[in-house]
Amino acid sequence: MFEIQNISKTFQVDFWSKRFAALDSVSFKVRPGEIVGFLGANGAGKTTLLKIIMGFIKSDAGSVQFDPSLGKNQREIFSNLGYLPERPYFYPHLSGRDFLSYMGQLNNVVGAELAQQINKWAKVFSVDHALDRKVRGYSKGMLQRLGFASALLHDPKIIILDEPLSGLDPRGRKELKDVLKSLHAQGKTIFFSSHIVSDVEEICQSVVVLEGGKLLFEGSISNIIQEHIKPNYLLTTDYQGSVDLAFSSEKLPDGQTVMEVTPENKEKLINEIIKCGGSISGLSYLKPTLEEIVYNIRS
Repeated sequence: MFEIQNISKTFQVDFWSKRFAALDSVSFKVRPGEIVGFLGANGAGKTTLLKIIMGFIKSDAGSVQFDPSLGKNQREIFSNLGYLPERPYFYPHLSGRDFLSYMGQLNNVVGAELAQQINKWAKVFSVDHALDRKVRGYSKGMLQRLGFASALLHDPKIIILDEPLSGLDPRGRKELKDVLKSLHAQGKTIFFSSHIVSDVEEICQSVVVLEGGKLLFEGSISNIIQEHIKPNYLLTTDYQGSVDLAFSSEKLPDGQTVMEVTPENKEKLINEIIKCGGSISGLSYLKPTLEEIVYNIRS
């Protein structure tokens, strides 16, 4: 749906300091219908790149190419984008309904259609009970929900979100993740940044990882596992003796022992246990978390 081509961006804090590279020749693709997690620690360059994608700032080099189906010019293309920044601004003197109405009209959604969209998304994000209250009285979580709703009023084809789950309680995070899953099921293309790896792992099939302004990885989560980490196995046995080949072991109340073993030592360990008269009652794949994988790549 869009492609980042060799984007570089430098900044200078003040006159005396040297310029530093916020982004260094970053390239990747987000394909139609994908939900892609954009990972990186604070300061990795995620927000800078999102601002470049949205046209808020210009890159020093490289370009952002959108799919022709989104439109022939920037106005048409951006009318098909829904965007929620990390720190959105809300007019505190407006009610929630007035704010959504204003945002919808900016995107050429008017009349009965606008009223229908406001009611629909306000209910989805559980702010319908507060639509006639001033925004200044909203909690941080309610503001996040209101901002998310405003990004969807015009039924965009691409949804770009900067840390959409930050500042939410566990219930709010689950509800918003459910909305993202639902939008993905409808065929929307979603690209959202986060430093919470577990959230990305839960709802995404693909990830883009930045580290220090450079692309660390792009691709499916299954590929990142295959390319960058060899998962261990959990072996359950009735053998009670010590085994040097095991990475770790734990005695169970039923007399069984669970051992963690590396792929290289799996066959040797099984043969040693059988040779000593023991039996194997279970062997399972120990799936690593995406957080562990990203940490291994970075280190």
